[in-house]
Amino acid sequence: MLVLLLLHLLAALLAPLLVRWWGPRACYPLALVPAAAFGWALTRTRTVRDGGAVVETYHWIGQLDLDVALRMTTLSWLMTLLVGGVGALVLVYCGRYFAADAAGLPRFVAVLVAFAGAMLGLVLADDLLLLYVFWELTTVFSYLLIGHSTERRASRWAAAQALTVTTLGGLAMLLGFLILGGHAGTYHWSEIAAAPLPGGGTLVAAVLLILAGALAKSAIVPFNGWLPVAMAAPTPVSAYLHAAAMVKAGVYLIGLLAPVLADVGPWRPVLLTLGLVTMLVGGWAALRQCDLKLLLAYGTVSQLGLLTVMIGTGSADAALAGVAMLLAHALFKAALFLVVGLIDHEVGTRDLRELSGLGRRAPVLAVVATLAAASMAGVPPLLGFVAKEAVLAAQADRPVLLVGLVLGTVLTVAYSIRFLWGAFATRPGVAAAEPGPLPLPMLAPPALLALAGLVAGPAAAGIDGLLGPYAELFGPPHEKLALWHGLTPALGLSALALAGGAVLHAVRGPLAPTLARWRLPFTGNQGYEWATHHFDRLAIEVTGATQRGSLPLYLGTILLALVLVPGTALVSTSPWQTRIAFWDSPLQLVVGLVIGVAAVFAVNARRRLTAMLLVGVTGYGTAMLFVLHGAPDLALTQFLVETSTIAVFVLVLRRLPERFSARPLRRSRWARRVLGVAVGVVLAGLALVASGARTAVPISTAFPALAVAEGYGRNVVNVTLVDIRAWDTMGEISVLVVTATGVASLIFERSRTGPRPRRVEPASPRRDDRPVWLRGGATLHARRRSIVFEVVTRLLFHTIVLFSLFLLFSGHNAPGGGFAGGLVASLALAVRYLAGGRYELAEAAPVGAGTVLGAGLAISVGGGVLSLLAAGTVLESFKIDLPLPGLGGPYLVTSLFFDIGVYLIVVGLMLDILRSLGAEIDRHIEAAGKSDRGLVVDHEGDRR
Repeated sequence: MLVLLLLHLLAALLAPLLVRWWGPRACYPLALVPAAAFGWALTRTRTVRDGGAVVETYHWIGQLDLDVALRMTTLSWLMTLLVGGVGALVLVYCGRYFAADAAGLPRFVAVLVAFAGAMLGLVLADDLLLLYVFWELTTVFSYLLIGHSTERRASRWAAAQALTVTTLGGLAMLLGFLILGGHAGTYHWSEIAAAPLPGGGTLVAAVLLILAGALAKSAIVPFNGWLPVAMAAPTPVSAYLHAAAMVKAGVYLIGLLAPVLADVGPWRPVLLTLGLVTMLVGGWAALRQCDLKLLLAYGTVSQLGLLTVMIGTGSADAALAGVAMLLAHALFKAALFLVVGLIDHEVGTRDLRELSGLGRRAPVLAVVATLAAASMAGVPPLLGFVAKEAVLAAQADRPVLLVGLVLGTVLTVAYSIRFLWGAFATRPGVAAAEPGPLPLPMLAPPALLALAGLVAGPAAAGIDGLLGPYAELFGPPHEKLALWHGLTPALGLSALALAGGAVLHAVRGPLAPTLARWRLPFTGNQGYEWATHHFDRLAIEVTGATQRGSLPLYLGTILLALVLVPGTALVSTSPWQTRIAFWDSPLQLVVGLVIGVAAVFAVNARRRLTAMLLVGVTGYGTAMLFVLHGAPDLALTQFLVETSTIAVFVLVLRRLPERFSARPLRRSRWARRVLGVAVGVVLAGLALVASGARTAVPISTAFPALAVAEGYGRNVVNVTLVDIRAWDTMGEISVLVVTATGVASLIFERSRTGPRPRRVEPASPRRDDRPVWLRGGATLHARRRSIVFEVVTRLLFHTIVLFSLFLLFSGHNAPGGGFAGGLVASLALAVRYLAGGRYELAEAAPVGAGTVLGAGLAISVGGGVLSLLAAGTVLESFKIDLPLPGLGGPYLVTSLFFDIGVYLIVVGLMLDILRSLGAEIDRHIEAAGKSDRGLVVDHEGDRR
């Protein structure tokens, strides 16, 4: 089973390339992938028929107790056949349906194959969390398929509506899974079903949440509005997702859980009531449609309501009838959607008011559609009749429900006749349709599906043997699937429904004005629009009331919440330590006082530059505390981070006013001081409580030994970053790459894969033999140049870079590492920029920041893959001995490659910042002819 899922993944990845090579014909070989799933399921028929299960389990995420647990029983076997068989036929259909130059075809085919794989994983998953993963994958892929025609607003709206409704339902379902699995102690459904379930309100809540997800997925009232709107998708999507696959996911989930949860209080009332209402509402709406595709869409809603009623009943006979109807519906509804697509493709319209005479000019297509529509209406000897009779027989002991089902069946017969009449009848006054020769790849799939429904009817006894094991989960069934049961009440009701549907269609013309007035006060789509409109309105009002555009207000609100919530809990519980040591040495007290004084003056400062320098003092003071506490690695990193931050602040402050505000802020200044002191007290209290509340031995006590034995290094901090907690570091550097991309995108950045333009020659003439300390310095105005600064930069730049490399390579056993080394190299670039301007920065780093960032991330990931190949675990260090004569036994640790990637990412981040906040702002200042702090300079050095 896992091989089949991986095969779908591989096919989805290769699909765009194949489509670019072969065009739509690539769909034919790709159809072999779902066909393989269909064939594999057929080979397991005997196991399923005997009531067995096909099981595969692979350990995945041990910390979450999440396994790739796959299990195929009768219901999942049936769904696998439908997902694979109909999926293969739809792909064959797509090979002729789309033109060679169809926009977005490579993506469409890839997503369709990926959806087939996700749906296959959904029906085979035994772990509820894994089922949810595939559930949401089908949601995302269906969003992409429905919104395929991105240029059409209707497609975008339909895709967004389907995504919103099914995602919200899926989140509710996930919460139900967590509650259910948490109480059962496992998320494997086979284990949950085999053990007694806990009762009470918890189980009821879990059931209601799970049903919300299932009903939303299968478009059951009140979530029925998204399915008709989704008809904006290409017809093959409707035939697959909305007839045989995606909308069946909710019904499948109900069928999976029903043997265990059907007796839980709200199960039957919810499913029987909403299912019956959906059947009647959908059938009535189908009669009012003139678009053949919309008629089928509302008919699908109606049939999904019927399936929900039957599979949700929780009895053996109803379950057997429900899965028989599940099979019949997939066959006839997929065939009818494909017929509509063929009509639209050849005639150019789906409007039944514009179609006439198609039955005479396309008799084969008319026969195919008649077989499928007759199965939908429940005409013998088709499978739809067998299933419909089983449905009516199974609900004979529920009179109210039975009456509703008969009325729904009458509507089904009526809109089935309306479909055939509208698509193929000859009507006076309407121009006859003139289809060309029907393409075999488009005609064969619906013909095969319709013939399958015809053959399956007389073979009902064999189908009963295949589907019977599922019904037996509810107890021994009293009825059997058969084409002929004799003169039974169910047969009489079937005949009554056929006659009633025919009469309803016959009198529909005279009653049309009256019927037009019989409509619900609002449709599901209107309800969705109303809800989203008012939700957007609420969001606007809340945003307008809370987002006032004041950063101090936002930050103050966050800090005030920090003081009130954790601070109140801290005071109320008072879990204080009995002994508190305020300092280990008097120097720590001195440094602490300096930090406190600097913080107070920073709050009081009115100039931005003054406040920035005072904040820097607090940072350097913190680094001194690290030194006094015996943490040189942390101290080095803090010093470098603080210095880099000051450099970035200087770049930003050039474009901000000199002072914070011209208004008198005495009251707010005192409020900020009080809030700052309160936050400091609360955080200090939380630190004391956290350190005093520890009961277990800290995990970090094992790090020094692990650093030497497993990481082959004596610097515990660095080994922790690149080995012991390397996954954390991988996430952090990924965030750094994203941050750099965001900064570069927001601050005027243009190209990130190449260097900035080279310097231009200065306008002022100079002799070629004149010594140049920095090549970019000559592009600056004389007032902005410092020869001393240029000389010092020229002398120290390479030394600083070498020192950064020393920190990189020595960091495994001494203070340093890739992060510290990258910061030192970044400061070297910052010095070059400050001394020589933006052209000097291009001279110092003639490579794009994006290239450096990408290379760093690639090297880090590559180091992890190398560890996987050599040591068997991702990001696990291993030692490579390098015996050199006279040098003892030097060795290389593979985590060095990970550290090199960190080094490059830090350098790339700083380079992005320097070019965005520095060079790009310089360019804009020069282009606008404005000054930087009173100096107005352009390229030629003119003072303005």
